[in-house]
Amino acid sequence: MSEQPLNPSPAGTPDDAAAATAPVAPGPSASGPTGSTAADALPLPAGPAADAAPDALSDEDAAARRAASFERARRLRQEPRFPGGPAADPAGSHHERRIRSFQPRRSRVTTGQQESLERLWPQWGLDIDGKRVLDLAELFGGLPVVLEIGFGMGEATAQMAADDPGTGILAVDVHTPGQGNLLGLAEKAGSTNVRVANGDAVILLREMLAPESLDGLRVYFPDPWPKARHHKRRLIQPDFLDLVAPVLRPGAIVHCATDWEPYAEQMLEVLTAHPRFENTAADGGYAPRPAFRPLTRFEGQGLDKGHVVHDLLFARV
Repeated sequence: MSEQPLNPSPAGTPDDAAAATAPVAPGPSASGPTGSTAADALPLPAGPAADAAPDALSDEDAAARRAASFERARRLRQEPRFPGGPAADPAGSHHERRIRSFQPRRSRVTTGQQESLERLWPQWGLDIDGKRVLDLAELFGGLPVVLEIGFGMGEATAQMAADDPGTGILAVDVHTPGQGNLLGLAEKAGSTNVRVANGDAVILLREMLAPESLDGLRVYFPDPWPKARHHKRRLIQPDFLDLVAPVLRPGAIVHCATDWEPYAEQMLEVLTAHPRFENTAADGGYAPRPAFRPLTRFEGQGLDKGHVVHDLLFARV
């Protein structure tokens, strides 16, 4: 998921801030009878305090620079990249120390993607701010709604929306170029059944969706976090399914797909063990790829490398 050009820096730099607060060394004072300054006439301080003074000043200067740099970075994170478009940090007030399955990326946005964001976001985009419960019936004109978490550049999502105009797709990602690309593709296809959500899907599930308001969940090729120490970052975990189950209608399908074999095994294990979900595959294993899920570019790259793609379809009971 992927999460992630920067805005112009605010006036002032860390060095400016440090210089404004650093002590100023005294200049020469009036000369005495011999022509020496008053400072020359005073004895130099001796002992550890004199030796520590330069170090103390240096530490204070470094601390001021760090504080100014931190504040500048914080402001940059909160500034929108495109006026009227997706917010840089939509749920900033909901900051919490939690392991996340995604890493926001600020990669290059093309002119076409930027134009789509600025023009279409007010109509088809929304920020996951955790401040309201979405009225999906109003948002999608009464269509049944499927939530898709992580859509990359949006090609597959746009195709599914065009192929099935009777289903609304609430597509969530934090990748700004992908958000702009999906909006442009949907408009080009004449699809009005896509809404693009910007931010953390966990906050969306936990705070912004009404009970039994979704007709399905799609998670296609999430980050597998292959290193063992990063497995805790994988999205499909028991706690995540606990959030998903209440917002799905009975019979709604959770559809996952991955080309990473160990992650597929974990998905199958976690979904099978959860009491609110039932495998639709008769043998209790993986399912064939449904016709409605298009072959994605990412999936094609995996197949070229010899990867095996696994689909999992579980119904909410």
